[in-house]
Amino acid sequence: MLSPKQNFLETIKRGGKPDRIVKQFEGAAFLPGDPISLYVRGERYAGMPPSQDLWGTHILWPADSPAAMPHVTEENKVIKDVTRWREVLTIPDVEKHCSSKEVWEPYLKRIAEVDRENNLVMGFMPTGIFERLHFLMGFEDMFINFMTEEEAMMDLCNAIGDYRLATAKLLVEHARPDIIHSHDDWGSKQNLFISPELWRTFIKPQYEKVYGYIHSQGVLIEHHADSFCEQIVEDMVELHIDIWQGVLPQNDIVKIQKQLDGRMALKGGIDAAIVDRADSTEEEIRAETRRVLETYCPQGNFIPCITYGGPGTIFPQGDKYINDEIDRYNKEVYGI
Repeated sequence: MLSPKQNFLETIKRGGKPDRIVKQFEGAAFLPGDPISLYVRGERYAGMPPSQDLWGTHILWPADSPAAMPHVTEENKVIKDVTRWREVLTIPDVEKHCSSKEVWEPYLKRIAEVDRENNLVMGFMPTGIFERLHFLMGFEDMFINFMTEEEAMMDLCNAIGDYRLATAKLLVEHARPDIIHSHDDWGSKQNLFISPELWRTFIKPQYEKVYGYIHSQGVLIEHHADSFCEQIVEDMVELHIDIWQGVLPQNDIVKIQKQLDGRMALKGGIDAAIVDRADSTEEEIRAETRRVLETYCPQGNFIPCITYGGPGTIFPQGDKYINDEIDRYNKEVYGI
């Protein structure tokens, strides 16, 4: 029987030979809270008072909400005129504040506690380039600026991309993770937020440099986008993305699997609207998990998983029955 780490690696490898289905984030120790995130984002928790990150974005996390969210209004948006963004935006200097060995010591102690025989170390890079844009100016201004202020938007995208590259270098050089879980939601359940052409013009070049670097260091790339991204899966392969995590069932996953033929693994598929409600029943959760197991897993290179940007459902019965149904399936199909 393969270790969780070995089974994960075999699952994502083209032509790999896993001996069972990976159970969501199994085989990887997810380690948020590195010194870069703590410096830029601060400590975040449910019920925390309203705050600002170092980019100037207002952040709210009410006690009854599942996660922290940006709160961008006409009054508090950081960038009101994108042609003058350099006058109002201070990009956090992570190289100055997050480069010393001392600031990394607590995080490295957490890494040292990971059983690396059985688990990959998964670093975390939240708030990608596209997300940062609407954190700074709101969705409406962002959409308008893509169409009317191309030069200024490209200039800003390049600056955010350079910052993102600097954070990747610090994380890789100090922590040496096996895999980086990187967030950037590029679409809704129905479509990309912007056309593929605009995405390729403004967003893709930033990931060519960021993911190009991570890939060159031998670190696996798991990109989270709980979005409809069918139109750009070939671009995602070109960007060296090893795993698309958060793939929604609104995508034609079987079609994408056939198209990719193992060139990029998929992780997700479980519809949160079914399995993660206060009133979700055991039968509903098991049925949705079984649908995913029987529909997508036989094609290979697929990990059934909740589509959120990290491990854990909001309501505990979700994970309980998802994981148990995967265990049942593995026993029935693989005898494990």
